[in-house]
Order: sequence, then C-alpha cells, then structure tokens
Amino acid sequence: MATSPEDFCLLHVKPISVTHTCYISGLLHLVIRAELRSGFIFLAIAQTGQTGSSHDIIEEESGDRKSRADQERTEGKEMFSLQVSVVLLAVLQVLSAPAGDEITYLPGLPKQPFFRQYSGYLTVSGNKHLHYWFVESQTDPATCPVVLWLNGGPGCSSLDGLLSEHGPFLIQPDGVTLQYNPESWNQIVHMLYLESPAGVGFSYSDDKNYATNDTEVAMNNYLALKEFFRLFPEYSKNEFYITGESYAGVYIPTLSMLVMEDPSINLQGIAVGNGLSSYASNQNSLVDFAYYHGLIGDSLWAGLQTYCCPRGLCDFYDSSDPNCTLKVQEVMYVVNNMGLNIYNLYAPCVGGAPGEIRENKDNIVVHHFGVPFHRSPLHHHWNKKLLLLSRSSKPVRMDPPCVNTTASRTYLNNPYVRNALHIPPAAPMWEVCSLQVFQGYTRLVESLEKQYLKLLSKMKYRVLIYNGDVDMACNFLGDQWFVEGLQQKVQVNRRVWKYEDGNGLQVGGFVKEFPNISFLTVKGAGHMVPTDKPKAAFTVFSRFIKKQPF
Repeated sequence: MATSPEDFCLLHVKPISVTHTCYISGLLHLVIRAELRSGFIFLAIAQTGQTGSSHDIIEEESGDRKSRADQERTEGKEMFSLQVSVVLLAVLQVLSAPAGDEITYLPGLPKQPFFRQYSGYLTVSGNKHLHYWFVESQTDPATCPVVLWLNGGPGCSSLDGLLSEHGPFLIQPDGVTLQYNPESWNQIVHMLYLESPAGVGFSYSDDKNYATNDTEVAMNNYLALKEFFRLFPEYSKNEFYITGESYAGVYIPTLSMLVMEDPSINLQGIAVGNGLSSYASNQNSLVDFAYYHGLIGDSLWAGLQTYCCPRGLCDFYDSSDPNCTLKVQEVMYVVNNMGLNIYNLYAPCVGGAPGEIRENKDNIVVHHFGVPFHRSPLHHHWNKKLLLLSRSSKPVRMDPPCVNTTASRTYLNNPYVRNALHIPPAAPMWEVCSLQVFQGYTRLVESLEKQYLKLLSKMKYRVLIYNGDVDMACNFLGDQWFVEGLQQKVQVNRRVWKYEDGNGLQVGGFVKEFPNISFLTVKGAGHMVPTDKPKAAFTVFSRFIKKQPF
C-alpha cells in the first residue's frame, strides 16, 4: 500500500505503558494503548476520527472504484495488524526484564528450571557494579512479593545464601552439581540476591577502591534497588521485603530508612536472621551464653562478676576495668580459638578445629574473627596479623570458620558458570568473603535502635527478628534483649511455635509478638537457620510473607 503524507504513527513511551497513535490514508485515526497491569499486557484500541462515515464511502463506491476501495481497506487492515505488532514489540522491549541478563542454561542442574532467572550488574555511584542473581517465583509471578536477601560479613557474598541456604538449588560437595531445594523460598516469592558492597563476590569497582562504611553501603544498596526496578518494571508495584542475616542486621535497617521514604517502592517489612542489632547487647549476652552453655567454669564466671559487674550491672563489652578486659579475653579465647563452631555450638567444625590462620600450598586462609570487643587486645592483635599477612607473597583469603566453602568457590569460578551468569573478565574470582572489603570497612552504627523505632512508628511495616538458638556469632539472647529494649507493648506473650516436618507437628522454637514486630527463635539452628533447619525456616518465612500467625 502506498503511503500518503497522512500515513504515520507516533510511539509514546512511559515507564509502564506504550501509546501508539496511527493515521492511515486519512480513513482511520487509531489510538492503540498497551499497558502492563499485574504482569499482563492489556491493549486498548480506540477509533478517534475519520474523514467520513464508512457507510457514505461504501454507498458512493461502484465498479473499479469499489474494487479499489476494497483493496485499500484490506491493505489498511494489514497495516493495522502491523501497527499492533509494532506496539507489542515495543511493549516487550520497554516493559519486561532485560533479556541479556536471563540465564538460559545453568551448568550442574539435572534439569533446567521452568521459572526464569537472571544474573547481571546494577551500576551505582558511577563506577560500582553490584552483581545480582534474581530468581522468579515458582508460583504466580505477576503478584508475588519481591524479596531482597543480603548476607553479612561485612564483606561476605549473598550467593552463599542462594547456594547453601534457601535458593532454588543447592551446591553439592563435588563443586559441580546442583540439586533442587524442596524448601526453596522462591516457591512463594521472587528472590533477589545482591552481592554488596563492591568487592564482594563478583561485584567490583572500576577504580578498585573498596574502602566503604555503613552509610555508603546503605545508599549504594538503595541505588541498586532503584536500578533493579528500572530493569524489571513489571515488579515495581509488587510487595517488597528486605531480608538477610548476620551483619545484614546493620545493612537491612539502614537501607530501610531510605526505602521507606521512596513511595515508588512498595516496602512491606523486613526480616533479620541472627543479625547484629547492637554491639553491646550481642557481646554482653555472649558471655552469659557461654557460661550457661557450659563453656566457661565457675572460677572464671566469678571473676567476671567481680570485675565487670559493679553494683550488679554487667558491662563485658566496654568496661574500663583492665581486670574485666582480661577476664573477657579468656571467654573470647574459648569461644573463638579453641575449635568450637561459632556458628553452631553443637555442630562439628568442618575441616577440624581451624585456629586463626591456616597456610595451604597455594594460599593463606584467615578465619573471620567475628564481632569485636572494643578493648580486647585479641582483636587488635588480630588486626595487626591481617596487616602483616597482606604483605605476604602468597594470596590471602578470608573464610568463615568451620564452614567448607570449597564447593561454592569451585562452582562459581568455573568458566562455564561465569559465562552462564554473564560475569565479565574484569570481575574478580569469587570468594565467599572478601578480606579486602572486611579490612577497609568502617563500622559507623553501634546500635540499630533508632532505625527500628522509626520503622515501627509508621505502624505499617512488619518486622521479624529470628534467631537460631545455638549460634554464638550473633546469639539469640542479644537480639532478645535488643527487642525488649525497644519497649513496645506486648501483644502475644512468649509461646511455643510448631511446624510440620513430615513426622507430625514439631516444636520449632519460641515467639513473642508486639505490634508490628516479632522475636522468634528456631530450636537447634545456628547462624544459618535455613541450612540447619530448612523446613522450620521455610515455615517461618512463609507465615511472615503470608501474614499468618507464627
């Protein structure tokens, strides 16, 4: 069909809609609007004007003229079909996830998943490239919540959460094979795993400057979220939750302060597992935990009471009494240096009791020291060791103690896996924790009380703090004291909660509920609750997301 000057189309693009206006041979004036709603594309086609009524045109046609008019109408329909196709193509380009980031084949799986997954980079602050791995929900993708997961450290990778805790597939000991996880959290939500800050995992910065702090990490994580929802606008209106564990106890509340001020993100709540909520509460309670779990004897306990507890108020964390500091140092030696599994008191230490440093043939491995005591000489001594080791001719890496990370490291550094995840050559080799980030990290926030009180004051965000009850890195007692210290009105007194494990109802732990915040323990779980108690962890997570009673 030959086009006249009147034959043209205008394409107008907005973040979640495309409007296509077509004028064909002066006969049709069509507005085709495509809009994304709840994950589906809706087309609205309106005829807004034409040069005369179609009835009049047909009445005037005769002979060759009528035949020519029929041909033009047929060609007009074909042009109309073409315009609709153009609109749909534009919609797919504008309104859907980035096709270049989709994982089309993931090595190691017995069968490729039916749900979609993506891996790529979210660029923030100009030169920082934060790696993400996004797995869509197995059910009802259009309406499922989006959940961000952050591991802690500071300096440890969130892919550890994906591959060893609650992702759709778990790494096997051979470092090659993945097995589907029957307790995967993406059964009911979309899971976004973000490697943060830059320098962690596959994330990197162009200038290779990895010094950072709590405030900068919160801002960069927020900017990464904004970039994520720009790339995935189809999920920008879905409910959104921020979750994580360990030092993410700092990342999550500080990030939520920024997200809660942004109406474009549909924040519903946060969930923190075995998180660092307050240095003082965490470290003071650790001494009590050690005594009442039989790790230290009566003589040391008596000395602690004498020197650290004047007038009955104990301050093991920041006492100015040098005798108290020496007694606390004895406790820390038992907890950190005798070969106990700091992440699960009753679990074996994988690879044997590690000590602070292990020298292998090709590298030196240092073990994550844990939360520092302000005045502990052990802490300062360890920092000096790290500084000396950084000058070693052998590469130095940092691993969590009593945790075997070989399988994950082997898998993620496989060239075929890196290619499947769209990891560029400039990205570093993957390690579970970055010594460089850990050493260059400035801890600014001592307590998250202010952030939690601000969240709770809005009376619309739901908060869950949950703890495996045999973890010593961020023990349950410290988080329990922290929640009690928020001085919220008790809604449901402490009670047992139960779950189905295939052999009937089992006691999962205990829970105490306040308006908009709950504190919950998971019986027999350590620092990584989904690893130790996958069914119990999924039950807690599911009830939280579905707003069901625990």
